[in-house]
Amino acid sequence: MASHAAHASFAAHEQFLGSLTGEAAGRLVAAANDLSLVIDREGIIRDAAFAESDFAGEEVRSWLGRPWADTVTVESRPKIAALLRDAVPDAVTRWRQVNHPSASGIDLPVRYASMRLSTDGAILAVGRNLRATAALQRKLAETQQALERDYLRLRGAETRYRTLFKLAGEPVLVVDAGTRRVTEVNPAAARLIGRAERRIVGQDVIDLFDSASARDLQNLFSALRIAGEADEVAAQLANGRGRTEVAASLFRQDNATSALLRLSPASASPETAQPKATSALLNVIAGMPEGFVVTDLGRRILLANGAFLDLAQVAMEEQVRGESLDRWIGREETEADALFGTLADHGVVRHFVTGLRGQLGSVEEVEVAAVSVRQGEQPCYGFTIRAAPRRASAAAFAGPQLPRSVEQMTELVGRVTMKNLVRESTDLIERLCIEAALRITRDNRASAAEMLGLSRQGLYAKLRRYGIGDLGPEEASEG
Repeated sequence: MASHAAHASFAAHEQFLGSLTGEAAGRLVAAANDLSLVIDREGIIRDAAFAESDFAGEEVRSWLGRPWADTVTVESRPKIAALLRDAVPDAVTRWRQVNHPSASGIDLPVRYASMRLSTDGAILAVGRNLRATAALQRKLAETQQALERDYLRLRGAETRYRTLFKLAGEPVLVVDAGTRRVTEVNPAAARLIGRAERRIVGQDVIDLFDSASARDLQNLFSALRIAGEADEVAAQLANGRGRTEVAASLFRQDNATSALLRLSPASASPETAQPKATSALLNVIAGMPEGFVVTDLGRRILLANGAFLDLAQVAMEEQVRGESLDRWIGREETEADALFGTLADHGVVRHFVTGLRGQLGSVEEVEVAAVSVRQGEQPCYGFTIRAAPRRASAAAFAGPQLPRSVEQMTELVGRVTMKNLVRESTDLIERLCIEAALRITRDNRASAAEMLGLSRQGLYAKLRRYGIGDLGPEEASEG
């Protein structure tokens, strides 16, 4: 059954519009719409009225005498057939968007509705030019893509900065220039200072040095605030960690001024620092639990760690070196092409879900992150590959959830004495065991005590200690 758009009509159209002549009605239809077509019973365009400004250069007059369906693109022809089929007297069909081929090469989008002028007679089709709307939609899509590319570029730059900051062999501190509090510290600086990174962040940088060096460091920050630069100073680290040269420079980030402090210990050997950092980096890559692969721009593997060899089901790195990564990555050939195409165009890929085909025929869903490195002696691509996270089954969450207090306690290591930490952990385990026993026995405390290997009096004492349940007068007196 044909569906027609619901329109509010004049309540007294016969009284006020009944005297309209055919010419007047035609002028009114032409003025109210961007394009009006008269179609005969065979679907042939017999007449047309349109706004010259909207359809200049579109040769609408050339449509006369042609089937309406032949003036639109192939995918729009079923919509034209529906407009012709659904047209009935005294009712307007719902609007449908179709595309007309254009001499400019860009399709002309028009939104049509139709109505039959009389039973088995001609059809009037009225259209609205959607070219301006389509142009705005294209502009919006292009803007969104540009913003996404800029965002990914910024995220990639931030990732590279943080990676370089962490792997740099030179000790570096980032300090708020106003408060002198440390906001970032790299591992090299933490090793030099002799404290964990989390114990350095938030500290006044002056407190990291011996009190005898405090005045020189205060003068350094004063010179930075006044002149924007300061000479290097020699300072003694706290706790006898040795002397170091401190160089400082200012930079602005997120509307705040920070100081970058570079520490150069006297015992440091510039010739050996870089090889040690490179060796440490290779050791980290080799031991990563996620697959790591470096390829040249032709997709041939230059380096692969053990985790990738496990995923690819091969024994030695020599079996994959020189081979194309396409041999293992991608459920279909198009997936690998899409991955490398995006990497070549934008320089970075994040969260690319695909399949990894093992040498023995297995296929595992993986998540790939990649970066293009164009600088250096040999441009290359770097990939990290890990198994895609699986959704936990609903059954796993059906029961009550255990608290995460154990994880929270382990974070206290180094800040709380082991004696206190062991006591708190023991109490937590006891409480969880008692709650589990009560849940299994449906709060039958005698059975729970037997299950736990406790006397009833011992169980009541622990219930009272941990505040579990309500003890009656008899139970309280037994405890």
